[in-house]
Amino acid sequence: MARTVLAALFSTAVLAGLATLSAPPAQAEAGPAASANTSVKSATYHVDCAEGSDSALGTSPATAWRTLKKASAAALRPGDRILFKRGVTCTGTFAPTASGASGAPLGAGAYGSGAKPRIAGAGARAAILLDNVQRWELRDLDVTNTGPATTTDRRAGILVRLHDFGTGHHYLVDGVDVHDVNGADFKDPDPSGGILFAVQGSAVATRFAEVTVRHSTVEHTDRTGIGTSSTWGRRPEHPQGPGTSFAPITGLSVHHNTVRDVGGDGIVVQNAVGARVEHNLVAGFNTRSAGYNAGIWAWNSDRVVYQFNEVTGGHGTRDSMAYDIDGGNNGNIYQYNYSHDNEGGFLLICNGEGMTSDRNTVRYNVSVNDENKSAPYGVISVVCGPATNTLVHNNTITTASSGTVMVSSNGPGGVTFRNNIFAGAGTTSPIADPHNVYDHNLYARISGIPGDSAAVRADPRFVSPGDVRLRAGSPALGAGVVVPGSGDRDFYGNPVPDPPNIGADQGSGR
Repeated sequence: MARTVLAALFSTAVLAGLATLSAPPAQAEAGPAASANTSVKSATYHVDCAEGSDSALGTSPATAWRTLKKASAAALRPGDRILFKRGVTCTGTFAPTASGASGAPLGAGAYGSGAKPRIAGAGARAAILLDNVQRWELRDLDVTNTGPATTTDRRAGILVRLHDFGTGHHYLVDGVDVHDVNGADFKDPDPSGGILFAVQGSAVATRFAEVTVRHSTVEHTDRTGIGTSSTWGRRPEHPQGPGTSFAPITGLSVHHNTVRDVGGDGIVVQNAVGARVEHNLVAGFNTRSAGYNAGIWAWNSDRVVYQFNEVTGGHGTRDSMAYDIDGGNNGNIYQYNYSHDNEGGFLLICNGEGMTSDRNTVRYNVSVNDENKSAPYGVISVVCGPATNTLVHNNTITTASSGTVMVSSNGPGGVTFRNNIFAGAGTTSPIADPHNVYDHNLYARISGIPGDSAAVRADPRFVSPGDVRLRAGSPALGAGVVVPGSGDRDFYGNPVPDPPNIGADQGSGR
């Protein structure tokens, strides 16, 4: 019931009503038609892996090439496109060696009618490999990479890789379906997964700029769904990081994607500044990995905004949280997100040893029936090294899973919980946290309530177990305290009143 009702509210009230808050950067959205330099004469090449010929010109469907080897070796000029025939499978790796130019990116896509053309890696390092090239756009492709079962071979659906390159500009993955990638359980610096952007090398500081992954799907991949990584992560906030300096990804936008059944992390951002991760669904993560994984999270990244995402189906209790403030995260915001039915819980706050994680905010999110019964974890877990100035406010956190800790802290402080609703499953839902600050929260069916001098101990009066909006007469209405700079809208699109309600719903009651 909770899944059906709240997901419907989330889709209509948040995704539609607040869409204007989440428009991705215009520079990352522009495609070849909108941005092409009219002074560059471009060509379109065709590939038909069933009936084409590599001795043909390739410039029309009737003269299509046949193999990925021919397509990869094409002498492309800025603005050129390579189109694969719909309904046809090409086996091997598409690995072009040319780069586009500013205003004239190269592109790969589809022609004809029927199903998206499939690029099947057959166990190669990647089905699509963009290696030390830039200004590429991939559209409307089906990508898979299944080989013999392995514990040693790294595989990817799409791998965009820069090695001692400098700055690589403008990458777009749009409307691409990646599935069935059975790589080994490796994250970085040489990862396995679905859609990956990896910076490697140690001689030249290297980074990506203007990367967009949108309207795509990733399903049944190992290890990561969508992810970035870098060997250039050393800075004061991460003094033991890789490389000799910090070269962060900029202009990263990951939006309107669906990630299902991934072995490890759902969507992970590493080494980024100013990224946006929004309108994504992660359903089923940490399904096969032996490592630590989360639904959507960042590492060594600043000013990342995560909003309007839904995460569910996290498996296991070795992390498996929906969202995570991790090592070297600074000024990041989680807002308007929905988390439910994750075995590892809703939120992890876990700074890395010797790292700085500061000024992060978690606000106006809803967690329903998340759990974690493995000490020292809970629905919210404050563990690892201490973070500083972390504010968790105006969230609604409710569970029907008896025996799970609502908040657990094994020593770190630095977190303030303010204006949140904690609704448990009876006295077996404790808050086990003597280390952090609690202020103006509502506690229902909670034991071990911390020292909250403005606590509200009452039933929040939700509309129903599956609809956590507040009914008229709720004790949470108007019972919060103003949080400066807290944003002007809530989870449902309501304006925030003064004084605010406790919880994620800032409406006037139903």
